[in-house]
Amino acid sequence: MKARNILPLFGMVLLSSCLKEELPVPARTLGDVQVGQACVGSDYGDQVWYDLGTNSIVSVNSKMDWDLAFECGADGWQVRVNTSRSMRALEKSGTDITQPLDTNGYGPLWRIDHNCGSADSTAIRDWRTDHPVYAIDMGYSDIGLAMGVRQLRVTAVDANGYTFEVANANGTNVHTYTIVKDPQRTYVHFRISSGQVVAIAPPKGSYDLVFTQYTYQFYEPVLAYLVTGVVNGFSGSRTARIITDDFASVSLADTLTHPFTSDEDGVGYEWKDYDFDLAVYTVFPERVYIIEDSEGQYFKLHFTDFYDENGTRGCPKFELVAL
Repeated sequence: MKARNILPLFGMVLLSSCLKEELPVPARTLGDVQVGQACVGSDYGDQVWYDLGTNSIVSVNSKMDWDLAFECGADGWQVRVNTSRSMRALEKSGTDITQPLDTNGYGPLWRIDHNCGSADSTAIRDWRTDHPVYAIDMGYSDIGLAMGVRQLRVTAVDANGYTFEVANANGTNVHTYTIVKDPQRTYVHFRISSGQVVAIAPPKGSYDLVFTQYTYQFYEPVLAYLVTGVVNGFSGSRTARIITDDFASVSLADTLTHPFTSDEDGVGYEWKDYDFDLAVYTVFPERVYIIEDSEGQYFKLHFTDFYDENGTRGCPKFELVAL
């Protein structure tokens, strides 16, 4: 009996809009096979930011280090929650953050940031017209404890930064924060408990992938789950998926029939499976990914293990070839 590496959440709602891009690329000379590994911990508590060009880890942080991410572009306005902790949000009626929350009946109404990363499929929608208050489910700690509910109201954004309010669920302890956009990064990250910006995402162009847990939206049945896999981290990279037993033969020409996608979870989590009978993870090396990074370089990648040399899980190992 087998089941994917997923942990159920409660009452998530269907989200939408994950469009694919189809831009095939010409063939190039293959590079040498390199081996890489990124360990997120046996409890999947870390987020590992990885650069394919240097085949190296750029930075590592705990998924407990941040709560909210604010888009940094001059025209950026998106606010995202930490899906590696199963965070979610729900828009309240009204703009008074001092009003207590009553979360009874919220179950099926909570929204997540969809795994595709689309701007119109976020838990916190486009808030710029009405500036509504959002209930923020803070998700779960690294030992599985519920972290409670807070309130958030984003009141302003311009080319330089954001202003927003945070309060307890009962409307008390209201704080107003102003944070500055960082033009060197796609998002800046904020920790509610400390009231401070925290250094999470590396500068743009320095990483391509993030090994992490994230919330995945399933549709049959309609449920959201916490999975362990690989996302782009809004690096700008694109991914094409190919199924073949012959990794050596995979080339850029394969993208003519296997088009690229810019979805956040282009690599995703389905390169492995869990065998309940044997109590082990198995990887599928025949699932090959061609990745274009933000600098226009191309790589092919497939996974060869989910364990390190000591048998510790949570250490995806892969082969990587520059195309």
